[in-house]
Amino acid sequence: MRRFAWIILVYTAAQFTVSLVSAREPQRNIGTVNAADLPKEARQTITLIKQGGPYPYKKDGVVFGNFERRLPLHERGYYREFTVPSPGSRNRGALRIILGKAGELYYTDDHYETFRRIRE
Repeated sequence: MRRFAWIILVYTAAQFTVSLVSAREPQRNIGTVNAADLPKEARQTITLIKQGGPYPYKKDGVVFGNFERRLPLHERGYYREFTVPSPGSRNRGALRIILGKAGELYYTDDHYETFRRIRE
């Protein structure tokens, strides 16, 4: 019986380790999108970012943590997030633009599940 318990314990630990590694795995294939192909609200947000504001949402410009590691890995504080207004939404909605310190921009239309690098 003890041997069976050890087997279950080792198996459970291995499964837990695999799930942790998978959860931390960075997204390897980030697509691209032309800025001209984005919704007009996203293009307007890009203009505001380049002008330095003013931004319509209090949380615009806060640090984006990249906790799910879907964007390339960098030190904390490298990325900032900005809300893209979602027509018909009562809250901030799911649309965001992420700005990296090097000036690169990423667009997500599904609240950080997937990203596309914006080509200008």
